Order: sequence, then structure tokens, then C-alpha cells
Amino acid sequence: MTGQKTAILLVGCGKMGGALLQGWRRDPALGPFVAVEPSGVPDLAGASDVRVVPDAASIPAGFEPQVVVLATKPQVMDAAVPPYARFAKSALFVSVAAGKTVSYLRGHLGADAAVVRAMPNTPAAVGRGITGCFAGPGVNEAGRALTTRLLSGVGSVEWVDAEGLIDAVTAVSGSGPAYVFLLAEAMAAAGAKAGLPADLAMRLARATVAGAGELLHRAPESAEQLRKNVTSPQGTTAAALEILMAEDGFGPLLEKAVAAAAKRARELAS
Repeated sequence: MTGQKTAILLVGCGKMGGALLQGWRRDPALGPFVAVEPSGVPDLAGASDVRVVPDAASIPAGFEPQVVVLATKPQVMDAAVPPYARFAKSALFVSVAAGKTVSYLRGHLGADAAVVRAMPNTPAAVGRGITGCFAGPGVNEAGRALTTRLLSGVGSVEWVDAEGLIDAVTAVSGSGPAYVFLLAEAMAAAGAKAGLPADLAMRLARATVAGAGELLHRAPESAEQLRKNVTSPQGTTAAALEILMAEDGFGPLLEKAVAAAAKRARELAS
């Protein structure tokens, strides 16, 4: 610890870990940082506040993190997590690995480890993500507040009271960016089919999805009201929505998609 700052150990500095670290470095109350990344992080060469090491054995002697953030791929966690059990008595653990439960992590870290399970999404890369969190046994209000501060560096933070709800969070916001990207793809393809040049159709679709998202972010109205605002009675938008809002339209289809994603999340967790 340096003064009142919070020392952080980041295990895994890929896309999500890198996005988190970038957000933390803007917060003067956080740091110093040690990042464990076997392949190295060229962008951090020469950084004075971040030490990049290849493995747990290379963590500098005397470095005592208040938080250990696990951002490795879920399939390597059996081998990746146990070396950090030595910090379990003094540090809060925050895992952003999909499908790895609190009980799984405590099985590798120790039965008394304080673990937060978090599910961020990819817009974290541009500071516009949202993360759903669940606090495991032993995580106090200070731990929740610290987790919120850490994850707020890349967007909004929401908490759920039951760990099983993380599966629903995964299905809605964790996987959700892919649904939006697919919407842009489908809009562009439909535009091309309607006669637009394919590249123009994609530019129109991308700008429309991005602009609508920004309007939804800034506007005080609900999503429902914003939809109504752009829909003139018997107009072009109303004609399109009559298809999209049919009994077999967009809503029921997305409901099935979210249910399938949540089911798969539960399977991975078990």
C-alpha cells in the first residue's frame, strides 16, 4: 500500500483485463498495479505505475494487494487460480471469468476467501460497459464499495442478491453486445436487399445503432417512450414495427435467445 492508495493485482491482462487496468490508472486513489500476463503487455513498457510479470512466482517480494482481480480465461482457471491463495486472508478477490462460481473459486482459494463474482461486457473497452456483480460470503460493505469503484472505471455497476441471477445478467448484458451487432448486420443486409449499395447500407446501420444507443443513454425517457416518439401513426416506422412486434416477432425471439444464453451459462457454471 502506498499512502491511502489501493494496491491491485491483476491476473490476466487481455482485452477485458486491459480495459479494466486502463480505467484504474485514471483513478488517483488506485495503485500501484501488478499485472500477471505470460505474453507480456507491450503497451505498458516503461509505465511507472504498473509492473508486468509472467507468472505468480514473479510477483515482487513485499507486494501485498488489497484486491486481486481474476481476468483469465475460464478454461485455464483450474491451474491459474491456486497460486494466489496466499493472498486470500488479506485481499478481496474479484472474478470476471464467466461461469466460475463463488464456491468454485473458494475451492481453489480457501473456504474463507472473500470473492465477488462480476460479469462485465465488451463496451468496457470504450468506458461504456455495464457490470453485474454478486458478493459472496465474507464480502462486507467496504468490499462492495471498493468493487463498485474498480468496475466503475469502465462503466456502470449493478448488484444482484442471488448468485443465480448472474446467469441472467450474462444473457442480457454480457452477451447483449453481440445481439446489437447482429442487429446492425441484419439492418445492413436488409438495406442492401432493398437496393442500397452494401457499404452504404452498413454505414447507415452502424450510425443508426450507435446514435440510437447514445440517445437512449442520454435521454430521460424510457425505451418505450423513445420508440413511440419516432413512430408516427400509419407511417413507415409503424409499418415496420407491425412486423417486429408481432406475436412471432422480435420480442418473443429475443426472449428465447436470452433464455438459451442463461441456460448455457448455468451449464457452464455447473
